[in-house]
Amino acid sequence: MDRVSRQSRVAKLPPRERILDAAEELFSREGIKAVGVQAIADRAATTKMALYRHFATKDALVEEWLRIVAADYTAVFDRLAQQHPDEPREQILGMARFIADGLPGLSHRGCPFINSLAELPDRTHPARRLIEAHKAGQLRRLTDLCTRAGLPDPDEAAAELTFLLEGAQVSAQNGSVGHAGERLMRIVRSLLLRDGAGAA
Repeated sequence: MDRVSRQSRVAKLPPRERILDAAEELFSREGIKAVGVQAIADRAATTKMALYRHFATKDALVEEWLRIVAADYTAVFDRLAQQHPDEPREQILGMARFIADGLPGLSHRGCPFINSLAELPDRTHPARRLIEAHKAGQLRRLTDLCTRAGLPDPDEAAAELTFLLEGAQVSAQNGSVGHAGERLMRIVRSLLLRDGAGAA
């Protein structure tokens, strides 16, 4: 989406949504610590006072932004479950494709979870706890899919898939591995074939 059309779309949003949109853009581009509340308010075409009416603190805004990001990933699992209700292997492959397709964007902006964890060393920070809970939920869903796919060691397979999906994101972000998306899909298919889940 070009900048003009994006600004036109964002200008029509209610204040809270404009603030979240501005936070997403600035946090993704510059990082959490580098972005102040005033910069977010300016980008959202509002005031700090208005921002604080919607979000009591900057930490609360960070947490809500990451909650939206997490919900987007959860929605992918849900959509794949609806599209392939009795095909857990296809759901696993679909999640891998979703990650693979997003890798070019990550090479420019990085993964919001990885970036945020690096900036939130305090494990009691609400946003960090949200990320940890989200990742634990993803692992549970992958384990369930591996169980339903008939993999001989679902816990181990889900751990391997997690390493693959998250490792691909880190590799795309740091530029260390070429053709990361294609390679990710090949390795996930090999894992499923190796563990007897049928042809991928």
